[in-house]
Amino acid sequence: MPYTAPVSEFKFTLDHVVDLAQVAATDRFSEATADVCEAILTEAGRLCDDIMAPLNRAGDLTPARLENGVVRTSPGFAEGYKAIAEGGWVGISASPEHGGMGLPFALSVAVNDMMSGACLSLQLCPLLSQGQIEALEAHASDELKALYLPKLISGEWTGTMNLTEPQAGSDVGALSSKAADNGDGTYAITGQKIYISWGDHDVAGNVCHLVLARLPDGKPGTKGLSLFLVPKYIPDDAGNPGVANSLSVVSLEHKMGLHGSPTAVMQYDGATGWLVGDPHGGIAAMFTMMNNARLNVGAQGVGAAEGAYQHALAYALERKQGRTPTGHPTIVDHADVRRMLTAMKADIFAARAIELACAVAIDMETATGSADWSARAAFLTPIAKAFGTDVGIAVSREGVQVHGGMGVIEETGAAQFSRDVRVTAIYEGTNGIQAMDLVARKLMDGGEAAYRLLEEIETQAESARTTLPDLADAVWNTSESLRETTEWLVGQSDANQRFAGAVPYLRAFARVLGGHYHLKAALAEGGSGARSALARVYMGRLLPEYLGLLEEVRVGADDLYALSLEDLGA
Repeated sequence: MPYTAPVSEFKFTLDHVVDLAQVAATDRFSEATADVCEAILTEAGRLCDDIMAPLNRAGDLTPARLENGVVRTSPGFAEGYKAIAEGGWVGISASPEHGGMGLPFALSVAVNDMMSGACLSLQLCPLLSQGQIEALEAHASDELKALYLPKLISGEWTGTMNLTEPQAGSDVGALSSKAADNGDGTYAITGQKIYISWGDHDVAGNVCHLVLARLPDGKPGTKGLSLFLVPKYIPDDAGNPGVANSLSVVSLEHKMGLHGSPTAVMQYDGATGWLVGDPHGGIAAMFTMMNNARLNVGAQGVGAAEGAYQHALAYALERKQGRTPTGHPTIVDHADVRRMLTAMKADIFAARAIELACAVAIDMETATGSADWSARAAFLTPIAKAFGTDVGIAVSREGVQVHGGMGVIEETGAAQFSRDVRVTAIYEGTNGIQAMDLVARKLMDGGEAAYRLLEEIETQAESARTTLPDLADAVWNTSESLRETTEWLVGQSDANQRFAGAVPYLRAFARVLGGHYHLKAALAEGGSGARSALARVYMGRLLPEYLGLLEEVRVGADDLYALSLEDLGA
């Protein structure tokens, strides 16, 4: 499949749209100079183009398989993972104390975006390790950190996250896995977990599971959960993989996509584990991992969209069919194909800018401890996750359409992007849950974080009215309408009234943010050129969606419950 990591796109967006320079200006990230950032992006792009992208199709056609209790990964995946690990890509933003690069999280997100476009199934493996590294850095004992972090950061070992059980999906508090104190500093973990991405494999020496379970005195619900580190092989006195732990892979799921990513049903039968964080503090520890993971899942969606777009564009430049307005020999010059391709490109830019702006806010929070940056990062995270994955799904679906009949022929590879990216809107918290979080927890400040963002958007639009009045007016007007709807939501005391309009509200906010970042890009190039032309596509064809979305937000929930279950056919 043709894929070229969009290195220049990341450089432009980081430099001119989301202002990574302010991160590099802090003491915490002073080593993230322009030269260092460029070198990181360039080398990561080379890895994606030369090593990972050629594995994408192999992972789809030859899925991971379970043989006699051993998981065998797709052809070339072990070598691909080795290249990722040896390049230091697992530990880009991890602490140098244990071997990480200590670079801004924004760079890590950018690299994960590129890797997702190249081979999403393989990218999941280092992504899960990165999340585990964050959780251990924040909550593990010094002994656990000293043993596990260097091996996770180097890629010698990999990490997973074990939350979901057959009866406990989004309702994590309903899980039934148990933990019993062994009296020697370890715990016996018993239970079954499902949907465990990269739960087992043959690409690294050990698999380290973070498992949520309940101690005997744990209260019902999420407040009674604790987090445990449960390795596949128990480390010996020298810190090397020793005896096998009492855990096993029951089966691998047969999924619609991500065939190269082994998704395991894991069984724990009194497996030895170590407590991470405080007893009954498992949710707080796990969310350290999940919050940044949600942003990275949004980046997965954007990366997959990039891959699907490049695949569709390559096809459109080759396929000859019918007469075009200018006589161009291929379908790329048909108006409807142009409509699809330009909209795909405009939405990818908008989603990527939101993703990177969120990452920069996280970095600024880390570097300064500012409550304002913390609130901004928290507010942008559900938007980046949901909108990024929605764009991934929409763009990959449109990529199939560009291919016409050949899009549903598996040999072209167009459908793989659509199948692979679909689950990103579900895992790490469904997009509906992201939206509910946005209109509930993220508006508990009375809308202050939202209003600060809107003020920034309107200030820029005001200043741009003299140079780009058409684009500036569009952004300012949509922002004002969004402000009014935000005020309406903040005034709703009934949470269900908010929840009924949560998804359209999140999408409307993303649409306005997309317009804001397109305007910044157009201004950065002087108001004329390809970025200004793309901004006009976004403002004229995609941004107007906000009107219907905001209308839907204010409908509330009553009409949804006017139909009885019998009326619904239940």
